[in-house]
Amino acid sequence: MTTTRTRPTAPPRRSGLDRDTAMRLAATEYGRYLDQLRSLDEADWGRATDCPAWDVRAMAGHCLGMAEFAASLPTMARQNVVATRRGGEFIDELTDLQVQERRDLTPAQLVARYADVAAPAVRGRRRRSVLMGRLPMPGAQTINATPERWTFGYLFDTILTRDTWMHRVDTARATGRELVLTPEHDGALVADVVTEWAGRHGQPHTLTLTGPAGGRWGTSGQELELDAVEFCRVLSGRGEGEGLLGVMVPF
Repeated sequence: MTTTRTRPTAPPRRSGLDRDTAMRLAATEYGRYLDQLRSLDEADWGRATDCPAWDVRAMAGHCLGMAEFAASLPTMARQNVVATRRGGEFIDELTDLQVQERRDLTPAQLVARYADVAAPAVRGRRRRSVLMGRLPMPGAQTINATPERWTFGYLFDTILTRDTWMHRVDTARATGRELVLTPEHDGALVADVVTEWAGRHGQPHTLTLTGPAGGRWGTSGQELELDAVEFCRVLSGRGEGEGLLGVMVPF
């Protein structure tokens, strides 16, 4: 995801989830990531992840920073100001700021602070989704080489949950820990990704995703079958995707 100043012409992207569903998914995802962090042993925190600049500990620092961003309007405003003043790509500066500001926390402190902020993050996201959800965010994001605007609702209701979910996947892969997946939670997240992906490419397709988060979509066109988690990894840029699988979806 890259921020650009080019102004797109399409309406700002909105969340495809109703707010109650979005907040239910957010609360569950924060809880599952917290459970995952609590399960890690000392060696796990230093393991490399699919995000080359981050080990598991740095990734946890980012996730904590983003949860604190969501929980507190003053924290969100401060992080935005500092990241903007750095002068690079905004999302890269924001996430690096979150990691660097938490680099001196021990794993136990990271876990404790994440446990404290999870519920306030859900409340903060709901509150700001209600108050700001229809408003366009400043700047634009470049997805599939095309600049697009987002609403704040898309950020609070969709992207912040996808971000945590994908980093839970990253952490499971890095540490060899079991990835907890259920149709009710992960299946709903994946289905939302599929709907957005289909809207982005607009082509007929028959998609079969396997595993607990999977399902089947479409009845004609190109036939695709792969694991549901791997499908999302590919669309996030973590795997090689060709044809329709080369159409990215933001996480």
